Amino acid sequence: MQKVIICGVDTSRLPKITKEESSVLIEKAQRGDAVAKNLFVTANLRLVLSIIKRFPTTKVSKDDMFQSGCIGLIKAVNNFDKSFGVTFSTYAVPMIIGEIKKIIRTSNSLRVSRSIRDTAYEVLKTRSELEKQDVVATTELIAKKLNVLESEVVYALDAISDPVSLYEPVYSKEGEELYLMDQISDERETDERWTESASLKSAMEKLNEREKSILYMRYYEGRTQTEISRAIGLSQAQVSRLEKTALKTIKSQMI
Repeated sequence: MQKVIICGVDTSRLPKITKEESSVLIEKAQRGDAVAKNLFVTANLRLVLSIIKRFPTTKVSKDDMFQSGCIGLIKAVNNFDKSFGVTFSTYAVPMIIGEIKKIIRTSNSLRVSRSIRDTAYEVLKTRSELEKQDVVATTELIAKKLNVLESEVVYALDAISDPVSLYEPVYSKEGEELYLMDQISDERETDERWTESASLKSAMEKLNEREKSILYMRYYEGRTQTEISRAIGLSQAQVSRLEKTALKTIKSQMI
């Protein structure tokens, strides 16, 4: 085999194991056999390396992504169960991707300036006061109350709201996270994503039409909560609550 070194790992030296050997090793590893676990993890490092190649160049080094991917691989070994009805690689890929995305997401975090946060605080305070009076808290009315431009109100609210990201986690359990990006259709990876896609579709069916509409506008059309509130005639706070409720419903239904 040709020698190829990726992230300091010589792929030509990585062991290869058969499907039968893989089954035996993972059973031993889950029973506490450290030698079997080490061999099984080492034999599956190619899987981590192949996944790293999918990610574009970022300020996160390939070595850091590799280490994070290995964490996902080890979690997959610890939690895999044959009763899932999928191969180990199919089960492991989302967990490996999740750990890599986590480190990328952390490195890309943005800071909101103090002045914008102060404006957002005043906006939220004013909106709360208006809603207590049963007044529709439009951005126009809030801007008039605060004597600022309406665009400043919208910008401040958007700045402190959670970003709509492909790395947004929609499910998390025992260290395993499922992200919105994992739900993007990709014919080349159907075998790796079908279980998550099926679970998400089933979970979405539990939502009412208004919740579905909000998630569609928020995550498919990329609208802000403020824009959605204008479109459906609810306050931004109500839209926010409905969005959070819908996501909680999805998380509780995902298996």
